[in-house]
Amino acid sequence: MANFGRKKKGGMPAISTASLPDVVFMLLFFFMVSTTMRKGEVLVKTILPEATEYAKLERKSLVSYIYIGSPIKAYQAKFGTEPRIQLNDTYKSLNDIRDFIASEREARDEADRQYMTTSLKVDKDTRMGIVTDVKQELRKVSALKINYSTRKAL
Repeated sequence: MANFGRKKKGGMPAISTASLPDVVFMLLFFFMVSTTMRKGEVLVKTILPEATEYAKLERKSLVSYIYIGSPIKAYQAKFGTEPRIQLNDTYKSLNDIRDFIASEREARDEADRQYMTTSLKVDKDTRMGIVTDVKQELRKVSALKINYSTRKAL
């Protein structure tokens, strides 16, 4: 005759970690694909002014940014505290705006050049004189679509 007895209590089986590398690589791949890299480092202080009326830009890939404000603390010893213009990753003068807009237009497709927008990210404490000068230079190179970046009023 067969011996039917109770089995000994062994507890819960161990959790299998065989699929753990798959999950880790899936998460890594997700974050690599969904993360956007910052185009450049901001060298000027830009605390944007608040606005109650605003509109979100549709195609941010067609936007060229001009930063205007006083240099950050790391560069104040070299460049002072007066407002400066930043194009890409360097401080530039008003005369360099023409070359900047020309290079930005060349980087775009010919069909998209007419939709190119210039966004001014200006510190809220900056005087309007330098902003007016930048707008005059943009007008000279026919960059007439200008956007002022702001933050939402609370």
